[in-house]
Amino acid sequence: MKKNISKIFSTSAMVIGSVFLLSCEPDADSLGEQFFVGNMAEGERKAYDLTAFNLNNNDTLRTDAVRLQNAAIGAFNEGVFGMQKSAFVSQVRLDSYNPNFGGNPIADSAVMVLKPLYAADSITTTTDENFVFHDGNVPAKKVVSSFPVLKYGKTKIGGKTIFNIKVHEVDEFLYGNADPVYSNKIVAYNALLGSKVFDGTVNTIKITKKNEETSLWTSEDGNLRIPLSTSFFQTKIIDKKGQPELSDASNFIRYFKGIRLSVDENDGYIFRINPTNAQIVLYYKSDDVNNGVTTRTQKTLKFNLGSGNTQFSQIQYNRNSTMVQTALANINTTNGDPKLFLQGMGGPGAVIRIPSTAIADLKNKFLNEKVGIITAKIRMYSDETVWNNNYAKPTDFLFNTQNATTFMLDLDALATAPGFQQIKYYDIDKNPAYYDITITKTLKDIIEKDGANKDFVLNLGGFLKNSQTNSFFGVNYHDRAYKPNRLVVVGSDASNAKRIQLNVIYGKK
Repeated sequence: MKKNISKIFSTSAMVIGSVFLLSCEPDADSLGEQFFVGNMAEGERKAYDLTAFNLNNNDTLRTDAVRLQNAAIGAFNEGVFGMQKSAFVSQVRLDSYNPNFGGNPIADSAVMVLKPLYAADSITTTTDENFVFHDGNVPAKKVVSSFPVLKYGKTKIGGKTIFNIKVHEVDEFLYGNADPVYSNKIVAYNALLGSKVFDGTVNTIKITKKNEETSLWTSEDGNLRIPLSTSFFQTKIIDKKGQPELSDASNFIRYFKGIRLSVDENDGYIFRINPTNAQIVLYYKSDDVNNGVTTRTQKTLKFNLGSGNTQFSQIQYNRNSTMVQTALANINTTNGDPKLFLQGMGGPGAVIRIPSTAIADLKNKFLNEKVGIITAKIRMYSDETVWNNNYAKPTDFLFNTQNATTFMLDLDALATAPGFQQIKYYDIDKNPAYYDITITKTLKDIIEKDGANKDFVLNLGGFLKNSQTNSFFGVNYHDRAYKPNRLVVVGSDASNAKRIQLNVIYGKK
């Protein structure tokens, strides 16, 4: 297809190399169009088949605190990828050590408080006008605002998906928080500290005196509160008053080694929590003596599960009798695989290779026909037969050359440019959806500067950005450890018109 295009002549274009951009082609790179003025040239499009095959990530990846801006909890099972189940393990530290509990301290209750990601714009409110507040048996009004957590998977099984969440005490030392930990790490645990039947909603609770506005108790917004064993914390913590176990962090994390948060079920959905502000709160009463008068006062002791602690996700799989099990056992690195199975949180990815014949053809055009590459994009379609469902399709991918320690040239040069997306998605709510991956600068260097034609690696997840500068932290900082999405993509299938291809637009004088 012939097009009229403008020639880049501005020296400003040097910031992204000699990238030519097509101003009148709707799917050409949107950046740099301002550099097109003056001389005209002709543009032509050509598609090249790619060699794409599945990448077995061995169902493991780093999931330690460095990787866990969020932590995944839950389980999801379906016939293509099978079962994926995630638990959260964390050390526990006291907010302050060598605590003074006062005289005759007795534990009232203990609760783990978590902050899941939830839909703040979807709210249900219930009011109990005849509530009795436990401290003093005060007549009160209780208002509960409920929000659904953000879910990936089966939001309803038998009308509503119920998880039985369990909290266990970890039974082995978890070492330092700077140590890398992988998702297949197994830790010993024993005592059940608490449990909760979870219906997929989190609450904000406000309790006021009956017929008054006086607040008796208010929870933080959108918390998931899991009741824990009062007797455990009486014996484990309060009865250790003044003992070395509570004297400092080093002793404490070897005494109370940590917790493991998991679900009993093997199917449902994956949801996410923010581990930074996870905590345990112990409520207790002790004697306070003033002017010879003894009163019982309610107090709290808080345990931090966030910053400074070793913490990680444990991720399990069951792929028996699934399509992905068959695909991973039959990877064809020579001719490619007809379907690519992509799964976050340590599941498989894909390798994408530009065949040497395509490189040779483009180099011949560059040397002998004096063409310049205007834009180059990898287009891939979701598989409309195998992956025809209502599960949310991913919008983020980790895409780079194999074994790369820096970002791709395209992303590195254009990451902060307004409107730039290395991977754009279309028809994301339809079947099929499709994606365009920009590799213009990378391909130009291969063709015009004899750069190495390296394989590309594609995994589900997104690179993390600094919210202040909008710049990426680095290639090792991403959300793959807690990105639960799955996707099947059409691979190197010559019989399928939607097979993965490289679309190149080039121009010449």
